[in-house]
Amino acid sequence: MPQVEITIGGREFTVACQSGEEPYLEAAARLLDEEAANLAHQSGRMPESKMLLMAGLMLADRTAGLEDRLRQTENYARQVEKRLSQTEAALNKSRSDPERVEVEVPVIPHGLVEMLAEMTARAEALAERVEKAGV
Repeated sequence: MPQVEITIGGREFTVACQSGEEPYLEAAARLLDEEAANLAHQSGRMPESKMLLMAGLMLADRTAGLEDRLRQTENYARQVEKRLSQTEAALNKSRSDPERVEVEVPVIPHGLVEMLAEMTARAEALAERVEKAGV
């Protein structure tokens, strides 16, 4: 079992850990040492046990806040995934089962077109006669 030398609050400790966990232990020790240094800077000299207790509580408080934010983010992600699934389902439904839409296209009977053309020709002929007559 590997042993890691860590420094917290200016004091060195030897801590055993599982193989491969050394970087995590060292990172955690750095966080605890930073909190202990902040406390020592703010409060001056205090007993080692109280300093470590306060530093641990401050880290625990920060961790609890991050866990709350993580839960909120996970809830938000679930809501977004649910809406995305609903949207995809609606889109797939509209593609696979489109609603029938009836469109009416007006059709002009062939005879009517000829009749309108004949009436237009007559109206133009009458207009020419009126112009020639000067009325």
